[in-house]
Amino acid sequence: MLKTFKKELVPFIRDALKWNFSGGLGYQIYLSILFFFMVVGFYAFTIQLREGLAATGMSDIISWGLYISNFTFLVGVAAAAVMLILPAYVFKDKDLHKVVIIGEGVAVGALVMCLLFILADLGGIIKAWHLTPAIGLFNWPSSILAWDVIVLNGYLALNVLVPAYILFCHYHGREPVAKRYRPFVFLSIFWAVAIHMVTAFLYEGLPARPFWNNPLLGPRFLASAFAAGPALITVVLIVIQSKTVFKVDSQIFNKLRIIIVVAGSVNLLMLFSEIFKEFYSPTHHSLSAVYLFFGLKGHNSLVPWIWTSIVLNLGSIVTLGFNPWKNNPKMLMPVCITLFIAIWIEKGMGLIVPGLIPSPLGEIANYTPSWVEIGVTVGILALGIFVVTMLIKPALAIEQRYEEQNS
Repeated sequence: MLKTFKKELVPFIRDALKWNFSGGLGYQIYLSILFFFMVVGFYAFTIQLREGLAATGMSDIISWGLYISNFTFLVGVAAAAVMLILPAYVFKDKDLHKVVIIGEGVAVGALVMCLLFILADLGGIIKAWHLTPAIGLFNWPSSILAWDVIVLNGYLALNVLVPAYILFCHYHGREPVAKRYRPFVFLSIFWAVAIHMVTAFLYEGLPARPFWNNPLLGPRFLASAFAAGPALITVVLIVIQSKTVFKVDSQIFNKLRIIIVVAGSVNLLMLFSEIFKEFYSPTHHSLSAVYLFFGLKGHNSLVPWIWTSIVLNLGSIVTLGFNPWKNNPKMLMPVCITLFIAIWIEKGMGLIVPGLIPSPLGEIANYTPSWVEIGVTVGILALGIFVVTMLIKPALAIEQRYEEQNS
């Protein structure tokens, strides 16, 4: 049986690699651009390894910046795959079942980026041994960070192994055995919620940071994730439909739009609830919110960012809600990109940096990412997009062939 498995695995991997690196001139240019940015990111990271975190724009006051902002946001993007898995497997939605594997590919790419941003923020690769069970000082179960390591890696394993098994079976023209993978599918639904709630608990559990001591933080994390993630998946599906023979039914775009509108509206409702709490009866614990929305003692670098985010967020949700273009992909794409960027600002720089200002000693400082931080960030994002591409391209080829064989 093991010999048969190996015999089937070799052509599966060989063909997947062939599909990944074959394509027209446009596709080769696209891969070359990703490789270029990955090289730039690696070069920037070597400078950080040589000079330490002093090469970044972070400081003793603002110790979490662009890396942790992107990590926090991308955890939500990864968790958003559940918004396809839940209706596809629990409610037997055939439309979303067709594209659920694309959502899982996006989740894997997001998780890879999350882990790399953590590695970058540690300052050096050697320090990562502290996060390794049975080797480093893991401090489990008392450490929330230890729980975060477990849920992130566990969710990554689920989103790699389940689609890999399904694609492996479809590649060889047979139906996957449901009892072998469905339990893990349902486990991934609960795990997706866990990865984002545990990440929220990391911030909520810091008593010296009143900006994060908010019971709405976890639910708001989920709401924003369930809006931004499907928005990104919608963009990916539009690109797939326009550049490949894989066709996406218009009903899929409509269902994703409804998910985005509902989740985005809940996110805005909780955001405005937090703003009311901070400013209706302000105390000294409201200083972080004052810094974010209006500036504090001349420090106002984040003010234009957060107000831009709110305007774009609100405008995108209203546009998607009224749906004036009747799910036209060409019109959906810019609105979904706008919403994605708006939530990235709100949940990244609009959440992490103001939580650190003022410091517990009352210190105030502005934060501007250095070119090293930006270079590393761009490199990690390029690597994540590359991973998503390498997962989705062979998946589409396999699913298309399997569908033709069974039609």
